[in-house]
Amino acid sequence: MNEFSIICRILGTLFNRAPQDPLLQPLMTMVAEGKLKQAWPLEQNALLDRLQQNCELSVIESDYQVLFVGESAKVAICRSDYTDGTEHEVRQFLIARGMPLSDTAVDQFGSLLLAASWLEDQAAEDEVQAQIILFDEYLLPWCGQFLGKVEAHATSGFYRTLAIISREALQVLREELESE
Repeated sequence: MNEFSIICRILGTLFNRAPQDPLLQPLMTMVAEGKLKQAWPLEQNALLDRLQQNCELSVIESDYQVLFVGESAKVAICRSDYTDGTEHEVRQFLIARGMPLSDTAVDQFGSLLLAASWLEDQAAEDEVQAQIILFDEYLLPWCGQFLGKVEAHATSGFYRTLAIISREALQVLREELESE
């Protein structure tokens, strides 16, 4: 797994799963112990320190629930909530590239980052072009609004910091795709 894939997988997982999800526990432990910084390929040490300082599990679990879960969620997590696009078109795009999908919405912010990681890991001939399309058509047009809402509505420093880390990382990742 290369740096592009690692960044997408970590950010996607942090947005896609509740902090107390057992599958997220190893990653949350890395954050809490300051070990994510050692594995993180971008120069974001101050932000990763701030993420670590705001890593009290009960606080961020509560924040996650208020931000992203249920009818009263403060922040919509799907692309289709911000654009005229549909979840179906994202699903068709990913199916055409051979990505196995579940019934879960694939146009969620975290899911799209995980899809970018999957595309990178598959190393198909059109991998870079597929990632560019994913970023340019399905992720970047609305992620600024999404991340802005996360920053505005988060009560914990964890999700405010995660939004900033994500915004900066997406810029770097898109530039990396352009240079390839």
